[in-house]
Order: sequence, then structure tokens, then C-alpha cells
Amino acid sequence: MNPDKAEAVDLTRVASDYLHNHGIDSVCLQDPECKREGTDLILTFGGDGTFLIGARMAMEYDVPLMGINLGTVGFLTEAEPDRLTEALDAILNNQYQIEERFLLKVKFTRTGEVFYALNDAVITRGRFARLIRVECKVNGEPFGVFTADGMIAATPTGSTGYSLSAGGPIVDPRMNCILLTPVCAHSLQRCPFVVSEKSVISMHLQAERKQTAELQIDGMDRGKLEAGDEIIASGCEKTIRLLRIHSFHFFTRLQQKLIEWGSNHE
Repeated sequence: MNPDKAEAVDLTRVASDYLHNHGIDSVCLQDPECKREGTDLILTFGGDGTFLIGARMAMEYDVPLMGINLGTVGFLTEAEPDRLTEALDAILNNQYQIEERFLLKVKFTRTGEVFYALNDAVITRGRFARLIRVECKVNGEPFGVFTADGMIAATPTGSTGYSLSAGGPIVDPRMNCILLTPVCAHSLQRCPFVVSEKSVISMHLQAERKQTAELQIDGMDRGKLEAGDEIIASGCEKTIRLLRIHSFHFFTRLQQKLIEWGSNHE
């Protein structure tokens, strides 16, 4: 849950009480002392940022994930707060579907760390107002050198997030592919690309230039990059399972959540 929102705290308590009354234990995974063994489902109470935090936990415990929307957009979440009891009833009565989503596998070569991303992996200039230079290769083939604020490797799920803000395309999340989107590239000829989910993408912070950057996975800082560092992004067999209590209609949701993209926007 988002602890900064009183409504999130209240709804978490309501959900916990409801589940307890139906003989089901619940814990707050943000509590480091909670018992996490035997977790069957993760619920988030907040917006898309909170949902992505829950996604990391869902990947770790390999359990389904569902979000209750308390955010501004809530594109990734499943239910509104006034339908909380209805959503819990559906779960308890097995009236739901599981949707699997494609993930990125991201390796920081210098440290050997491996991360998984539901939305995106981003090399960003961070706090400094200066451009960075990133060399990109796809399957070992030179793709280009980008002088930009950053570089995004996004999943179809992440195509409606940061990548969209940077001029990337909207991709149906049921597809498996990888988007490469430069952020504010210093060029008139740099456009986003979509590549196969089997592609291996190298993003190399050029050593010829004195520069630093940051690696962000699903909006979370994962390390400071130095000149010469390389990030490898690729598709993988690992997926995340989203719990759906309603049929998922992607283009309808686009109009509901990002209404400026809808043809009937007034």
C-alpha cells in the first residue's frame, strides 16, 4: 500500500478484516517482520507506482498480483476502491482470470546484478542537467549512438508509461516485444524502434566521454552507472501473473485512463 495515503491505510484495514472474517490470513509485505511464507496473492492499494512495487514482490514470490486504484491514472490496477468488497468476493469465489505479462530481464554487467522489469529499464542522466551518450546494439549489430537525456527499453505493458511520454508507440500488452525509446535525443532523426522479444539489447554508456548516469528499473533506482558501463536487456521466459476480475479490454481502458487519446474526447 501507499502509506502516505490515509485512504490506502483504511482500505488495507478493511480488506484485512474482510479476509479474516472469511478465514483467510493477510499480512503487510512492507512489514519486514511479517510472515511471508505461503503467500498466495498480492494486493496493492495505491496508483501505478505502488502497483510496480507490488510487482517486484509478485515476481519474488511467484504469485498473482491485483491492484486497487487510489492513484491519478491507475492504468495497471484492476478495481476501484468502491468495488473492493466486490473484488474480494470474486477472488474468494474463484471468479477471476489470470493474465500473464511479458517481462524484461536486465543485467548490469559490471556488478553481475540481474533485475526483472514489468514496465521498463531506463538509463537516465539523473539529477544533472546534461546529456549522456549511449551506444545501443541489437543482437550485436550497431543500432546507434544516442546523445540524449536517457534511453528506455520498455515492455508492451510499459508502452503506456515513460516510453509514451518520450514519444514511444502504444503497443498492445498481449504482444511480446521490446521498445527502444530515446529520451529527448539531440537529433532530428532518432525515432523509437520495436524489436523482437528474442532480441538482446546492449546499452553502453560510452567510455570516451566523462559521464555518469543512473539505472532505473520500473521507476526504482538500481545503481549508478559510470563511463564504460553496459546494461543488457532481453526477453525471458519468466512472466508475471495479473489477476483479472473483469474482462480486459485494452483499447477501452486507453480511452478511460488516457482519455486524451480517445476519439470522443471533448
